[in-house]
Amino acid sequence: MIKTILPALLLGLTAIASAALPAAPVHAEDQKAEQIHVRGSIVTYSGSALKVKTREGESVDVTLADGWKLASVANAAVTDIKPGDFVGIASLPSEGGGDGALEVLIFPPAMKGAGEGSYGWDLKPNSSMTNATVADAVKGVDGRTVTVSYHGKEKKIAIPHGTPVVTIAPATKDDLVPGAVVFIPAEKAASGPLAHQVLVGKNGVVPPM
Repeated sequence: MIKTILPALLLGLTAIASAALPAAPVHAEDQKAEQIHVRGSIVTYSGSALKVKTREGESVDVTLADGWKLASVANAAVTDIKPGDFVGIASLPSEGGGDGALEVLIFPPAMKGAGEGSYGWDLKPNSSMTNATVADAVKGVDGRTVTVSYHGKEKKIAIPHGTPVVTIAPATKDDLVPGAVVFIPAEKAASGPLAHQVLVGKNGVVPPM
C-alpha cells in the first residue's frame, strides 16, 4: 500500500504505491527496466547492499541506488478506512464474484494518487493490486466491503476479518537488522535487483504487500 515524515521521503516512496508501496506501473514508453519485487528477511546490510533471504528460500543481493529511500509500516484498522482515503489493496477474485482483499495499505494524504489503477500483482497467483480512492465503506457480517474508484472506474473489494491493514511509518537504517522482513520494489539489472526504495518491518509489523 507513505509517511508523516520528510517530503523528500514522500517523493522517493511515491513509486512504492505498498503497498503498495507497490511500485507504480509505468507507461511502456517510459519503462527502462523490468520491475521485480523482493520479499524476504534481511541476512546482511552494508552501505549500498542488502542480502535478502527471499520467501522462496533463495539468497538475493540487492543493490541500493544512490539516494534510496527507506520506510516501515505501522498497524492500522479496517475501521480507519474512510471515504476519500487513498488505498492500495492486493486482492484475489472471490468465488461468489468480486474481489477479496489480501492486504490493505492506507496511504498518507500526501501520496494520494500514487500509482493509481488496478493491475496484476505477484503477492499470490492471480492477485491484483488496486490503488484507488475509497468511495464508500460498508460494514458487513464478515468484515467490510469498500467501493474504490480509479480513472473513472469502480471496483468492490471485500476485506475479511483478519486482513492485514497498515499505513506507512518512519524507519532508519538502524532498522535494517538481520531477520527484519522487507518488501523491495526493484528494477531487474544485470548485476541483480536495483532498489530505490525499501520497506522494512518494525515493532512486530511486517510489510504485507
